[in-house]
Amino acid sequence: MALESLRAAGSVGTESGALETTKGTFYVSKPFRSKTSKKLRAIVTFEPRKSHFDTSNELSGTNEFRGFFTLFWMSLFLFTLQTYVSSVEANGYALSFAFATMFSRDAIVLALSDAVLVLTTGLCVPFAKAVTRGRLRYYWEGVVLQHVLQDYHTAPPVTRQWPWVQSGYLTLHSFVMIMKMHSYMSVNGYLQDVLERSQHAYEELRSLTEEQVTGGWETALREAEVQLKEASRKKDNVDGVGSRDQESSIGSPEADAVIRSLADPSTADALRRRLVAVSEGRDGNKLDRETSADIAFDVRGANSSMYSPSYLASPIPAAGVLRDVSSATCASQLVHHPNPSIASAAHRYLDLDSELESTGPNKLRYPENVTLGNFIEYMLIPTLVYELEYPRTDCIRPLYVFEKTVAFMGSFALLYTVTESFIIPLTPTPGQSFLRSLLDLALPFMIAYLLLFYIIFECICNGFAELSRFADRQFYEDWWNSTSWDEFSRKWNKPVHTFLLRHVYASTLASYPSISRTGAMVITFLLSAAAHELVMVIVTHKIRLYLFLMQTAQIPLILVSRMPAIKRNKLLGNVVFWIGLYAGFPLLCVAYVAY
Repeated sequence: MALESLRAAGSVGTESGALETTKGTFYVSKPFRSKTSKKLRAIVTFEPRKSHFDTSNELSGTNEFRGFFTLFWMSLFLFTLQTYVSSVEANGYALSFAFATMFSRDAIVLALSDAVLVLTTGLCVPFAKAVTRGRLRYYWEGVVLQHVLQDYHTAPPVTRQWPWVQSGYLTLHSFVMIMKMHSYMSVNGYLQDVLERSQHAYEELRSLTEEQVTGGWETALREAEVQLKEASRKKDNVDGVGSRDQESSIGSPEADAVIRSLADPSTADALRRRLVAVSEGRDGNKLDRETSADIAFDVRGANSSMYSPSYLASPIPAAGVLRDVSSATCASQLVHHPNPSIASAAHRYLDLDSELESTGPNKLRYPENVTLGNFIEYMLIPTLVYELEYPRTDCIRPLYVFEKTVAFMGSFALLYTVTESFIIPLTPTPGQSFLRSLLDLALPFMIAYLLLFYIIFECICNGFAELSRFADRQFYEDWWNSTSWDEFSRKWNKPVHTFLLRHVYASTLASYPSISRTGAMVITFLLSAAAHELVMVIVTHKIRLYLFLMQTAQIPLILVSRMPAIKRNKLLGNVVFWIGLYAGFPLLCVAYVAY
């Protein structure tokens, strides 16, 4: 449905497997199926995009509110400068650096622990290689081992008594590494299962042609060829010779390229003889080498869709099955066989086979992606969802990296000033007024939240995206315009939202067909709430469940926000959202510190 809507909007397929639209080039991931269900996992799209606050974003540069962005930073700078002057006049120094002393404690141990955390994620590569070589079955021994490896990465922040800054940082970084590991291992494990099923599907296709067609495989190819010629002849009679670019009368757009390449009898015969020769183990390259190469190029054309081969001969170890150009090309021809069973088996094989190859220009194919270099590249890319290939930029811009580095340092200085001057001195105590604590901390926490958001999603993510040449920079959307909490959860942290969408929400629907979408949403929210509460447990060394309860309370609020009366009044929804966000941060601080 996503692809059809893009085509309806005027998109054009390219030879790289991308979709060119008026809004840019879309790189759409292959649909992932559950092992036990026909339901599809979430289709995640990656496309070249820029973040809202990126200075090179043309859309943001023409926004009528862009001056308020400049005003915000100028006001914050003047506020910080006034704070420094007041501190010098009162205390003789601008900052006491007491907070710096606290978060620099055990800095060497923290750096070593973080390095070990990152390096041990490399265990994913031998895990994936063991799965591809058949030494480890992903379902279900591999799944169990995968979760053991993931649980290991929560040990460092749990076992050591660090101050809350160190504990918070290492815990959040551990969660990022766990999500990256989970996506890498689960996607490669799933692709191995798809590879094995595609091999079985090809064997089934060969068996069907031997059983149901007199003359076997070669005769089945001839019959499919005759069917293609007949379909092409009917198409010419109905539409005319000049209408070949319109939709094919046989109802499958992927057949156009095949029909064009097989319309000439001599060309079709050369292809058939080469395919039969390769399938019987003879050297098909000796048969009309040049003509066959031209045919292969035509079949790999842009209009051949996912049922056309787009790779050269590259055997994959299997139980008697060779993955070369003949298998996909033969199956592409047999989808038009007059026998429904053979055509259905060919469709089934090609559908599975297409999931093993990326849609980007490099056409990376599983298991060729299971290398240390590919894993390191994935770890540098600021995304939590593994794909065979991502949209990339042409080069790294040193000035852009410098800009984000300076922005990071300046924003961190502002964040430090706000934290040391307005949050730590006002840390609540059990005997302090609850409402006064909320009032004192509401604005400082909101400023700190905005600065932290900018540092992570605009500076760090964009910096790593530039260094890794990752072109999709939409790490957040306009969450500040949210009118409900579910909209906020979708927009403010796109990497985590995408991970939860594919690996929790959609996987739940695929694995358990009896669960409704609302049920899957509740499960996703509960898992997210439990993860957030675990962070608070590690940081505060307390089990209070305040954050867990506050997040689960969003579920009924989301249902209420979907009422027509509230959905119509977006201003009211946005006001309620900001009130909740303003009250939430100081409320959590008071609850966990004082109680």
